[in-house]
Amino acid sequence: MSDTPLRLHKYQALGNDYLILHQGGAALLNEALIRKICHRHFGIGSDGILVPSMPAEDAEFGLRILNPDGSEAEKSGNGLRIFARYLWDQRLVAGQPFRVRTLGGLVRAHVRDAGRNIFVEMGYASFDSAKIPVAGLRRDVVDEPIVVGGGEFRYTAVTVGNPHCVIPVEQLGPELAVKFGPQIETHPNFPNRTNVQFAKVIRPHELRIEIWERGAGYTLASGSSSCAAAAACVRLGLCTTPITVTMPGGQLEITVDPEFNLTMLGPAAKIGEIELAKEFVAE
Repeated sequence: MSDTPLRLHKYQALGNDYLILHQGGAALLNEALIRKICHRHFGIGSDGILVPSMPAEDAEFGLRILNPDGSEAEKSGNGLRIFARYLWDQRLVAGQPFRVRTLGGLVRAHVRDAGRNIFVEMGYASFDSAKIPVAGLRRDVVDEPIVVGGGEFRYTAVTVGNPHCVIPVEQLGPELAVKFGPQIETHPNFPNRTNVQFAKVIRPHELRIEIWERGAGYTLASGSSSCAAAAACVRLGLCTTPITVTMPGGQLEITVDPEFNLTMLGPAAKIGEIELAKEFVAE
């Protein structure tokens, strides 16, 4: 084991909490250690770990996003806002927009309001089954049936750099995500698993969602889920941009342009810093 301390900074964005690996130590992270660190009782507890990576040719910063189960996510809207706030706190960025390369594509971020809010250009939404991916013939996956656990729903699948399954409903509650989310996440329709959002349209510019996040479980808030749900509801003709997306953890402002390019505006805040004990890492 390295003698270099493993330091982590903890942030939250609408109740979605992430740990950021601070100045090295990525080589120590394996699936078992990631699970242990993220555990709410035996570790620090978090919805994932953000690992800064080498900048790319087209971006000033790189970012890896590790789920609590040890798998790697392509993109996270809340994670990106948290990472942007971390860069701001470390004085690595100032008032100008900057680019971050993720596994799910390139994004541009802009820290506003003295660090309180972050604006992110999240890329574009695609409903193409080959890009999401969704099993079967290549098509746009819009308003299709799915049966799980005795429940029958109609879903729209979308990728915003990571896969999502959006299900409009009339009655919304966390029990929907908790009961059906795990079954939909691993449904044969989704070869790479999927994030799941149950969505209720309140009015054309307002949407409420409950989220089951791939690799993390029931989640209070998600930026990429908000973008996916907004894009799906615009595609279905249920919503009109801009859209306020309300989740148990709070609200995000999402815009969807005619080409389905997405932007997100919302907060992120620092909780604190921690240095892991050597015995904790060694175990």
